[in-house]
Order: sequence, then C-alpha cells, then structure tokens
Amino acid sequence: MRMRLRIVVLAAAVAALTFGSANATMRISDDMGGLMTEYASRFAAVRASGEKVVIDGPCFSACTMLLGMVPREQVCITPRAVLGFHAAWNFDESGRRVTSTSATRALYDVYPARVRSWIAHRGGLSPQMKYMRGRDLAGMYPMCGGAARPTEAARAHHRGRHTTRPIEYTASARSAR
Repeated sequence: MRMRLRIVVLAAAVAALTFGSANATMRISDDMGGLMTEYASRFAAVRASGEKVVIDGPCFSACTMLLGMVPREQVCITPRAVLGFHAAWNFDESGRRVTSTSATRALYDVYPARVRSWIAHRGGLSPQMKYMRGRDLAGMYPMCGGAARPTEAARAHHRGRHTTRPIEYTASARSAR
C-alpha cells in the first residue's frame, strides 16, 4: 500500500509538471473512458496541480472519476457536457465482458454523495449507461464562464491579458471500462 501511494504521488508530480500550472485548463470533449487506474493517476495529478477542468462534451465511464477526485471548484461544465455512468467490467478467460463487483463498488465510492444519490435513484451502476446532462448536471456543477471558453481566452490573449492556457484533452482510449 505504501509503495502504491508513492507511485501515485510520483505520477501526480510528473503529470503536474507535464500539464502545467493552475492557470492551465484541461478540456474534456470526447472521452469514452478506459482503465480506472490510469484515470485515477491522471486526476490525482490534476487535483494536485490546481488545473481547471472544463467538461465540454462526453465524459463517460472512468472519465467520470474526476467528479470525486478533482475538487468541485476546479470543474465547470458547458451546455455540451454529458456524463455517462455504468458498472465497471473486466474480460473473462474467453474475452467476454463481465461486471466486476469490486471495481464497480470502488468506482461508486469515488463519486461525491450527490452523484451517488443521482445514480442510486436511477437503479445504481449497471452494464447499461446512464447519462447525466442538462439540468441535473447544472444543478451539481457550475457552468463555465469567462476565460473557460476558448474564443474568449483567445481574445484576451490577443489583448495582452492571457488568462488561461487551454489544453485540449481528447481521450485516445476508446474502451469503456
């Protein structure tokens, strides 16, 4: 456990140096998810750096771990934001997807209480995707404003007032685990 904590802290420090300072912005626009361990490391680094996160499109599966790993004050949403939740799974010996009860429990436990409640009112995490968007999402996370929008950031930069360094983040992993 101690070694795992050291690895996560080291990964967070390296990622914080890679992604930049608290003035940077991570923009999630098309993230279908992937391995929970990879997302845990990524979001631990974002939390440690103070980097802002703009959810500006689909954030599905393991991507939703950011809700419990990154402070709410670092996260904002756009009208295009949509979160997709489902049970965690692994492959069995024959290559078929099988729900992992322990990983699903760990995923569920990461979420803040309001998100867990939203999921519970919709039958819990299951193999079927549950989507949070619109009013439900806006009731939990603030809408992005000002410098969070790239066009406004670009205008501010051209006027000599660079407010953020937008970082486009689009997941390369397409498997939803």
